[in-house]
Amino acid sequence: MMFGWKTNPHAGPFHVLSYIFIAAGFILISVAWRVLYEAQQTRSLATTGPYSYVRHPQYVGFVLVMFGFLLQWPTILTLAMFPVLTVMYVKLARDEEREARAEFGEAYARYAAQVPAFLPHLNRRSGQSTSGGYRHG
Repeated sequence: MMFGWKTNPHAGPFHVLSYIFIAAGFILISVAWRVLYEAQQTRSLATTGPYSYVRHPQYVGFVLVMFGFLLQWPTILTLAMFPVLTVMYVKLARDEEREARAEFGEAYARYAAQVPAFLPHLNRRSGQSTSGGYRHG
């Protein structure tokens, strides 16, 4: 066992922590998908729910899931692929931001100025809107 811990490998601290990251990632992806789908149906900017905390919550969710699997199954392949996939998601997010700026113009620029891309502001109070009133629906 890693670190000499004598425990069920599926109930060890790294495995349990991996389950938390994986579950949090899937929940974030699911909640963000609903907000994005609704915004796309109304051709508006997604700024509510997880999108009021970060501009790319689905990609944050994917990274959380990947990190959870990395904790659960740390192999050479998962160690090598984690940074590669993370960089690919960042590049994809940047491409999508260019498209959003072209479609939503100044509204997206204001939203992007207030809401961070991937890591939420730590000093944000719960329920406080940072979207500047750019709500959809």
